[in-house]
Amino acid sequence: MNKAMIEWRQEQFWRNRIHPHKFALWVGCVSILMLFAAFTSAYIVRQAAGNWLEFQLPKLFYLSAGIIAASSLTLHGAYIGFKKSREAVYKLLLLGTVLLGLAFVGIQYQGWLEMFSQGLNLGRNPSSDFVYVISGVHAAHVLGGIAALLVAVIHGFALPFKPHPKRVLRLELTLTYWHFVGALWLYLLMFFIITR
Repeated sequence: MNKAMIEWRQEQFWRNRIHPHKFALWVGCVSILMLFAAFTSAYIVRQAAGNWLEFQLPKLFYLSAGIIAASSLTLHGAYIGFKKSREAVYKLLLLGTVLLGLAFVGIQYQGWLEMFSQGLNLGRNPSSDFVYVISGVHAAHVLGGIAALLVAVIHGFALPFKPHPKRVLRLELTLTYWHFVGALWLYLLMFFIITR
């Protein structure tokens, strides 16, 4: 069997399979989803037990939802720009996504400070404790996404611009994770609104 035939068969084999890195990412996302499902289930159970202080969520949490949704759009635009060999668009939108991601974390922090200034500090009531923990653990996952974005920025500016499959895959993985944490925050915010 010649080399071309072997390569063709390998390509056909992998075309019908999910890439191992994508599979690992999806397993990780499902694990994170299960963690937050446990948090939200515990929230509902504890809320039903009584001694639950009702309070308004900081309006900054709504702003952060818009910011993370916008960052998802900018990263998607960067991905399309990369695949279409539009280097300037790719780099600009990638940097924009990092800035929006950092803005998201900063706005979340300001929201926590607003809660604290209202006397809703940790340990005062389970209702505020849950908001701190759930939003804090989510922010930690966003910081992980920002780290991946920073690696993408380093690759984008340090390596020659060349959209080959390995770099496209890396960017797809980052994009998938970023979309996931963005959608997760929208779900969590809706959860907080509905359960109030």
